Amino acid sequence: MTHGMSFWEKVEAGIAEAKRRTLGAVLEAYAAQKQRRNEAAFSMALIALSAKMAKADGIVTDDEIDAFRGYFHFPDSEADKVRMVYQLAQQDVAGFTEYLTRVAKIFDDAPEVLEDVLDCLFHVAVADGVAHPRELQLLEEAAKVFGLAKPAFHRLKAVHLGLGADDPYLILGIEPGAPLEAIKAAYRALSRDHHPDALMARGVPSDLVRIAEGRMAAINGAYEQILTDYS
Repeated sequence: MTHGMSFWEKVEAGIAEAKRRTLGAVLEAYAAQKQRRNEAAFSMALIALSAKMAKADGIVTDDEIDAFRGYFHFPDSEADKVRMVYQLAQQDVAGFTEYLTRVAKIFDDAPEVLEDVLDCLFHVAVADGVAHPRELQLLEEAAKVFGLAKPAFHRLKAVHLGLGADDPYLILGIEPGAPLEAIKAAYRALSRDHHPDALMARGVPSDLVRIAEGRMAAINGAYEQILTDYS
């Protein structure tokens, strides 16, 4: 996958390799060769996990692919490629947990990227307007396998399912009653990590960078709510 390739050319190259070696083997290869980690690695992992998650509740249909398309934008000419990755993930005997483990290995030195992946999986789970108990169970499992701290999961849950009255401190990852300077420091650090430029720098495809908007809204909302408590 050369530097001169376009995004979808990289994905297509990954699909061609997956046809020869199974999609799971391709994800393992990305984990073993960190220097090749790029947009294609992120996208292949995301599409595969989305397919595995959809499969957990039954047969993957075109409607589910259309729901996936609701936030993962791709031109009509590339729809067959996305469908192919879905099918490859379905054909692999490995389950959702095994795929989670493979993706965790790819990004084991970049927990922020794993939070990006989990954010996208939340989008898949609530695409039909409802987060089913089985889907929430899978999301919690993903957070656990990814080794994400509780604040990361609560941030994403707040984005997609609403901010609970007791959530602001969890979202910022601080204890209730923390000094104001600690609260401001936590807010500044989260703002840096979830800025769109930070997402692009860690390989998130440009058309998915907007996922940071929801997270920043939750972070800002939690910060403002805590500041209100101090006033």
